[in-house]
Amino acid sequence: MADDFDERPQVGFVDLLTWLGEGKKPIATVTAVAAVVFLGISLLLPNVYTARTTLLPANSQQQSNSSAALAALGSLGGLAGGLAAKTPEELYVNLLRSDSVQRALDARFDLRKRYDIPTYEVLRGTMPRYIRVTADKKSGVILVEVDDEDPKFAADLANAHSTEISKLLGRLAVSEAQQRRVFFEQQLKDTKENLIRAEQALRDVQEKSGMVVLDKQAEALILAVAQLKTRIAEREIRLKVLRTSATQENPEVRLLVSELAALRNELGRMESSNGGGTDKEGNLDIPIGKLPSTGLEYVRATREVKFQETLLAGMLRQYEIAKMDEAKEAPALQQVDVAEPPDRKSKPKRASVVLGGTFTAFLLMAGWTIWRRYGDLARARNPELDARMTVLRGAWRLRR
Repeated sequence: MADDFDERPQVGFVDLLTWLGEGKKPIATVTAVAAVVFLGISLLLPNVYTARTTLLPANSQQQSNSSAALAALGSLGGLAGGLAAKTPEELYVNLLRSDSVQRALDARFDLRKRYDIPTYEVLRGTMPRYIRVTADKKSGVILVEVDDEDPKFAADLANAHSTEISKLLGRLAVSEAQQRRVFFEQQLKDTKENLIRAEQALRDVQEKSGMVVLDKQAEALILAVAQLKTRIAEREIRLKVLRTSATQENPEVRLLVSELAALRNELGRMESSNGGGTDKEGNLDIPIGKLPSTGLEYVRATREVKFQETLLAGMLRQYEIAKMDEAKEAPALQQVDVAEPPDRKSKPKRASVVLGGTFTAFLLMAGWTIWRRYGDLARARNPELDARMTVLRGAWRLRR
């Protein structure tokens, strides 16, 4: 085999040009035929129009105007900073490419029928051919491009992305105010349910014991315990949110842990049967455990109702603030440029198709001509190699 390579004919640049010159007629013929064929193909290709719309995400770092007022309205105001969210352009690009948006577009425009696709799974893999969603990292602008043979349909489909992403964001908590609104909405719901259960329990105790009125001292004690439990609940919620973004060594976390320990100790003293004495103002402080046993159950039920009422008032206040902040916010995505039906096609580039196909045919024909002439020269100089190549061709021939 090494001898075969040693006996290879030496071919120079002049030889290559000579071979091409000798084969110029078939090369020119095939190239001309290819030019005509690709010209016909390019004329048969339908015109495709590209509609574009641009979307601008809201500044995710901007805090709502009412966040600073939360601290003055209650200890739950500290949640404003803990629930701040970051929304980079990549998040919105992924949402625009999500199944929720794509399925809505499919249902609205019947894309499977238009693109002749049987199932949604196939459509999901095919849609990038027709719809492109990209983000400019420098400017933060999101570009949606839609290709279609109908310019008006392309513009309508591009603009529909803004509508569908707005619907999706309407049920998702993305901004800081939306997150606070969703959080307090759930807390408000839970607190209402707890209050209903506490009121039902109090009514059951009243029917069982016959007690409907407490003396002033017991009522004051119940109110104090309810307020103390409310303060504990507020700090527990703040601590829960802070721990999602801060470590145990965070100064605010440590302060809340210390306050909770002190408040729980005070609550335990007030509810125990061994406490009592005088408070800081010198007033007599009777622990709940020393109230008459016949009214103890009633006291506890009443205390739970007072606690849930106080907590509900605080939750309702924070929920209304979050709703106002959300209403004041700008839309998460604003449509900067509305897509209009394009008046010029974007593809196919017919000149590129014809020139590319023609040049490819010329290269292939020139390469085939050189390869054929080189093979003839190699076989002429090495008859043994020629015989072996003949046997090789015969071995792979389909018809013998």
